[in-house]
Amino acid sequence: MTPTSAPPLDTLRLAVDGAIGRITLARPERLNALGRQTLTELVTAAGWFDTLDAVKVVVVSGEGRAFSAGFDLADFTSPPAADRVDDGAELGRLMAEAVTAMRAITVAAVAGHCVGGGLVLAASCDLRIAGRGARFSIPEVELGIPLAWGGIPRLVREIGPAATKDLVLTCRPFGAEEALALGFVTRVVEDDAVASAADEVAALLATRSAFTLRATKRHVNAVAEESGSTAQSFRDADILAAALRDPESRAAGAAYLARRAAR
Repeated sequence: MTPTSAPPLDTLRLAVDGAIGRITLARPERLNALGRQTLTELVTAAGWFDTLDAVKVVVVSGEGRAFSAGFDLADFTSPPAADRVDDGAELGRLMAEAVTAMRAITVAAVAGHCVGGGLVLAASCDLRIAGRGARFSIPEVELGIPLAWGGIPRLVREIGPAATKDLVLTCRPFGAEEALALGFVTRVVEDDAVASAADEVAALLATRSAFTLRATKRHVNAVAEESGSTAQSFRDADILAAALRDPESRAAGAAYLARRAAR
């Protein structure tokens, strides 16, 4: 594979136009749910973009009516064995770390639903632009599992401890305006302007020097790690595995799935 040829991927579309790259979640029939394959491909995509010195900005978006519905329930709610649980939790953590560590500035273009692990993916990006009708939620606790993938420290850094506890523990949905007020998204635009707004920001950043963009990103991320480190996120796999074996947590997950099926 040459540095300029995109790796063959099934659940993502990658593109490069000069200094601007794109990662598009391309499972609209599954609301861009993050299964093991997609998580693995996101790590691959992040690594590939890091080989392209000319790319300064990467826009991350979802195809269809959702940014991402979060982790794929088919992959994660009924794991056959402990090693599969750990594999899923580890892949989510590795995905978030790979996206966070990308040399390029990442811009999440959030349209439609942004749920659970999809919200962690968005939080791993440097800037987040949301459509006015975007709908955010973190349903993990209702499902009987903790928010993993390094989601807790990322949320604490972005919106603070109290707001993180509120949203993660109550699992209540929240809209784009609240996300803006909390500081989770950097701007809100009309739903039909999300892509163009992300492109506008990407085009502006592409005029800046790569050195200053990357130096600023490294500096901000280093300060953020001091205020809310993700260094212990590797323990998320153990916590998730324990939750999936706890009878009360399993019952909560079954009830959640039953309610979903009845809608």
